[in-house]
Amino acid sequence: MSDAQKAYSFAAGLVRSHTPRHAGTRAARRAAEWIRERAASLGLDAKIDSFSAAAPDGSREFANVVAEIHGTGGASAQWIVFISHFDTYVRAGAGFEGANDGASTTGLLLALAESIHRAGRPRLNIAFIWTDGEEARHSYSENDGFQGSKRAAAEFRRLGRVVKAAVNLDMLGDRDLHIELPANATPSLNALVVRAARDAGLSSIVSCSDKCISDDFSAFLAAGWPATDLIDFSYGPRNRWWHTPDDTLDKISVESLFKAGCLSAALFNLLSSNP
Repeated sequence: MSDAQKAYSFAAGLVRSHTPRHAGTRAARRAAEWIRERAASLGLDAKIDSFSAAAPDGSREFANVVAEIHGTGGASAQWIVFISHFDTYVRAGAGFEGANDGASTTGLLLALAESIHRAGRPRLNIAFIWTDGEEARHSYSENDGFQGSKRAAAEFRRLGRVVKAAVNLDMLGDRDLHIELPANATPSLNALVVRAARDAGLSSIVSCSDKCISDDFSAFLAAGWPATDLIDFSYGPRNRWWHTPDDTLDKISVESLFKAGCLSAALFNLLSSNP
């Protein structure tokens, strides 16, 4: 549970030191710097990827955080990509922490990255990406929302990289954790998640949904790469805590982060071992 405790500590640290951190703002940039510093302290080679992108109120400056582990397979080896956004929803109201929606998986991704780094160089290349601009400022559209993941996917295309799997982590700190894999994710990758859940003894918290959603995995899916979303999109009674000031630290738990971390690690192991 130590990694899960660390994940929670990172999530709480982000909430307490960087709330709000609305997409494409100076506050989000400061949050990105905080994440980069934490990743570097864990021994990861982390950097800020600053970029301009269209937004409803004109071009804005965004900042992703990227940490990479280059595997033993060399530059031509495929990539496994793990993603979490860290920004907050500007229209949620005063006091919105984004404790579950953003912070929980930011902390989880830091802990997961350290665990994989600690285990030694993998065969495949691994990227951990904390995205800015996941949240829409008004309503999701071509230029509103997912700016960070679109940038990340475009950079992978520009560099000629081949993505074996892109796995987005979102809203996984919920005390009542149940992950529903979206219907528009890559079927073979969803099947691998189900297998990973079985291997980790977590089949009861994972199911396949008949609903399609848009999230940070969508940009990688649109680029033609296998992608899925590990998300619990039922947060509180009738989802009433989502995008409201009720999304606070007391609603997330170390146990849920532990389960989500075990599932992510089991999926990583399957992806690494399967050709």
